[in-house]
Amino acid sequence: MINKKTITMAMLACMVVFLSAFMPKQQEAFKAKNLKVLPKNISKEDLDKVMDGFKASLGVRCNYCHSAMKDNPRRMDFASDENPKKEIARDMMKMTAKINKKYFQQQMKDGKGLIEISCTTCHNGKSEPVLKTAIAEK
Repeated sequence: MINKKTITMAMLACMVVFLSAFMPKQQEAFKAKNLKVLPKNISKEDLDKVMDGFKASLGVRCNYCHSAMKDNPRRMDFASDENPKKEIARDMMKMTAKINKKYFQQQMKDGKGLIEISCTTCHNGKSEPVLKTAIAEK
């Protein structure tokens, strides 16, 4: 005859297996690929904030700089360098960082507030920055 301890242990084991089916799956650690200007250890939240800033500053969506996946055109291949605008974005990031370091770093040290340029400075919500000559011709 089966003793009570064996039945109790079997029931507990079944309960553990049953409840584990409803536990949330542990997410894999985020690891962005092909980052050449942004920090390689950037968190998903910080990367999303940067990308949201680009979208707002240029008035564009992800596919402006990113290419679609070859096997699933409805999804973005964020690591791909196929779209040449992605390299332009990298160059613009380097340019603004260089300008801010050269011309605005001292004002930040002197406590005069955070004055710097960003994508919005030139793009102002448009995918192509408005040139002075275009404004003068209006």
